[in-house]
Amino acid sequence: MSFRSTCAALALIGVLTAAACGGNGTVPPSQAAAAFGAASSVSDVAPLADHTSILKKFKKDVIIGSTVDSGNGDAGPHSISIVQSTYGLKKGQLVACNFADSNGNAGKGTTVEVLDPKAGSKPSTFVQSNAIEGCTGATTTLENEVCAAGYAAAEIVCFDRTGSVLNTYGSPIKAPFSDEDAHCIPGPRCLYGAELIFGSDAKTGGIVDFSINDIGNPNPTEVATGFAVNNKSGWSALGPSGLSYNANKLGTLYVTDGINNTVVALTNASDLLAKDEVVVLKGGKTFKCKYHGNGAPCGRLIFAGSPLNEPVGMTMLPNGNLVVANSQGGNTLVEIDVSTGKVLATKVVDTSKTQGVFALAAIGSKDSNTALYYTDTNDNSVHELEQ
Repeated sequence: MSFRSTCAALALIGVLTAAACGGNGTVPPSQAAAAFGAASSVSDVAPLADHTSILKKFKKDVIIGSTVDSGNGDAGPHSISIVQSTYGLKKGQLVACNFADSNGNAGKGTTVEVLDPKAGSKPSTFVQSNAIEGCTGATTTLENEVCAAGYAAAEIVCFDRTGSVLNTYGSPIKAPFSDEDAHCIPGPRCLYGAELIFGSDAKTGGIVDFSINDIGNPNPTEVATGFAVNNKSGWSALGPSGLSYNANKLGTLYVTDGINNTVVALTNASDLLAKDEVVVLKGGKTFKCKYHGNGAPCGRLIFAGSPLNEPVGMTMLPNGNLVVANSQGGNTLVEIDVSTGKVLATKVVDTSKTQGVFALAAIGSKDSNTALYYTDTNDNSVHELEQ
């Protein structure tokens, strides 16, 4: 039996065992079903690929609210995610984390905030912890856990819906730069339903994954490597970032490379199991893959070059287009048609010369109701672009 099929078999056994035995912290069956079935985030919606520019449709820019922590004054939002179901947290709420402290020192923020998705919202502290110092990512899971990436702390910490620590994930993680929840849609190639956290690393240039439901890799494994890093600190740090996951089939993980100005796809990402399964070669446009054929995970270039300019944030729209946020050359959003690799539109959302947009998240089920959240460190707020 092959390594991959062995892992799949063991994972399936894990599901049957879990179903029979239960476990601590398990969501009640009705809640779990609601969580899995609720397409509250775009990652749960198969892209329509209708080639329509949504960025051109946005006419209003609404300030949702500040992310400045009411307790310690942390600021500088570096990530944003959308709560997937009502279980402790409420479906549709926004989760953001602060990268800087109250004095503006980058890499010193230690708080995760929750905001309601409406103008004038006040931030509520979800958690404050030195274990997530330099918070660069805070993704929410199907069970409304929040997994926060501590860039300076060199670990990803998963908290339950009350803010209590569930697990801490360290080595081989060195400087987590973004993270993303990922689950595969059950089907012939995904019988075991792993829910993974992917994390990018601004020091190693790698992508790690680990399972949070005991199915798949229980410990962080660097499944992809070779992305470029600049070894700078604070707001100037660049590495693989903007992780955006589409759960269709075995899932595709999109990654933006701020040094090579590329967007790449890791195909069949939910099936990534082994160290260095995908290696990004120099220049960021070609890939070496450990396994071949039969839907084995590999890399694919989506787009490279201008108008990308040191991008960091990225998200997928309901129609399958990607929107990428430049960190240099103006705070410009770039919309890319994934199927054709063409730029559909650009939009400046902050005319300041200081980089400010580090995170994006999209909501909606069709073109007409799509909206886009972005964080802006220049005013320490979450904004929503509306049609």
